[in-house]
Amino acid sequence: MAQFVVNTQRFDPYKNFKFRVKWDGRYVAGISKASALKRTTEVVKHREGGDPSSSRKSPGRTEYEAITLERGVTHDREFEQWSSLVWSVGAGLGAEVSLKNFRKDIIIELYNEAGQLVIAYKVYRCWVSEFQAQADLDGNANAVLIQHVKLENEGWERDVDVVEPTEPALSTS
Repeated sequence: MAQFVVNTQRFDPYKNFKFRVKWDGRYVAGISKASALKRTTEVVKHREGGDPSSSRKSPGRTEYEAITLERGVTHDREFEQWSSLVWSVGAGLGAEVSLKNFRKDIIIELYNEAGQLVIAYKVYRCWVSEFQAQADLDGNANAVLIQHVKLENEGWERDVDVVEPTEPALSTS
């Protein structure tokens, strides 16, 4: 397990624009946006029989929100291929879903301004619940064509083996 050491020289929080996503041991090309990692635990209210005026609260089920990944449309078929493992049109009766490998663990890595890995999250048992092959087409627009996948998941955790790096310093000679 990694030892936690605080960098007393860094006062600024990390920026949100340097990140990479990895699945099947490879980085996925061109991802420009990833939604937040969010979990919510239900509140279970109960009352003791002898206490008529107040209720107590305890934690219930924890739900993990789906993660949406966006990128510009290219010839890379990673999004499409993964979504086809969940449901493949015309595959034939009993072959529409690839039950063996439609789930994947993914890693979301965050980098500092110098390009050093600073934080990573492991997201477990993801599968594609929504695939958008392309956004609306508009002859009057001037924008990148975007596709996205929505990944259901069964939880995530911070990779504690990723430790804060020593940040580089430029010489002032």
